[in-house]
Order: sequence, then C-alpha cells, then structure tokens
Amino acid sequence: MTPERSKVLQATAALILAVDLPHPVRVAIDGPDCAGQTQFAEELAPLLEKSGRQVIVATIDGFHRPKAERAARGAESPDGYFHDSFQYPALMSALLDPLGPGGSLEFRRAVFDFRTDSAVDSPVEKAAPNAILLFEGLFLLRSELRGRWDFGVFLDIPFEEVLVRGIRRNTPFQGEEKARRVFTVRYIPGQELYFERDDPKARADVVVSNEDPETPRMEARVR
Repeated sequence: MTPERSKVLQATAALILAVDLPHPVRVAIDGPDCAGQTQFAEELAPLLEKSGRQVIVATIDGFHRPKAERAARGAESPDGYFHDSFQYPALMSALLDPLGPGGSLEFRRAVFDFRTDSAVDSPVEKAAPNAILLFEGLFLLRSELRGRWDFGVFLDIPFEEVLVRGIRRNTPFQGEEKARRVFTVRYIPGQELYFERDDPKARADVVVSNEDPETPRMEARVR
C-alpha cells in the first residue's frame, strides 16, 4: 500500500472513530460502479478493529431485488437500474434499523443472493452497542436511506474511468462489446440519474478521489 493511500485510510478511520453515539455507527461507503468500494471497506476494517471495537462489513449485493424486478423497465433501462436494483425496506429492517437508535442490535447481513436469484436465510447476529458497520455499495446516499447513516464516504471517479474499469471487469464473462454497452446504456446513465436527484457527494462526510487508487485524495467536511 502506498503512503498516500494509507494516509487517506487512516484519516477516514480517525473521523469514524470520533463519532460518538449510543448505538453502532453506520457507515456508508458509496460511489459509482467500479469506484473501489469493496477494497476500501476491506482495508478500512482492520484499522477500525485496532480500536478494539466490533466491525461489521456488509454489502448492498446482499439486498438485490429478484432479476425479473430489476429488469421490469427493460434490461438496459437506466431508470430501472437506479430505482429497481435493491430492496431498501429489507435493508432497513434487517440491518440499518436494528443498529440504529433504539434498535435491537440483532441484524442480518443479507436477504438475497443475486447469483442464484433467490432469497437467503442468513443468520441473525448480535452487534455490540459500540460496533461499527461498514456498508459498501451503490446508491447508498439516496433520499430513501436518509437518516439511516451516521457517516458517509463517497469514492469519486470520473464516468470515463467507470467505463474503462467496467469493460475490464465484465469482459471475461460478457465479452467486450456487451460490457461496453451495459455501462454506456444502463449503468453510467443510472448513476447520472442518482447524481442529479440526490447529489451524493454533497451528502458525504468524506469524499475520496479514487481515480488513481495508489494516490487517492480526500476531502473531509465538518458536520
């Protein structure tokens, strides 16, 4: 890991640890497709664990809607991508609300497996009152989830870079032509809808420019 990346991760961890609440701190790690949310969460977790607090890592991939619902507006619809991809009521009831004010602290990390297109009965777990949830994914700082996050991180990369990374990621199982089309027609326009409606960068506590993962740059806001 480069010194620049380590510095950003350490600074983000310090800001999260400074959040003082009587319930677990629920952290959203948001960003467009291929911005590096999963890696950021995985690298941030051990830094937070050094504090001795329980760290719960989960992903929006555990809260997909069934494939038929995701494609109801058309397989290439950007509106469908933005509005129909994930089960937000289930995310709130299974994970975010139990860890929030007055919550039971009993949570589930997932309710659906998009690979098998079926519901999953993930185990019920118990969080410590001072636990930290790192939840990574897409469209997290949207209006429907307002009030469910205690700290927000947004990984920012240009849409041109989203396309480059997306083609590289999807080509092995889609082919280059289909990979380029799905990002050009559905994924990037869906993110543009999100940016226009919800302005996630303005809602984040930390914005990390992650175009070059080796030399990220961080902007933190005081709230």
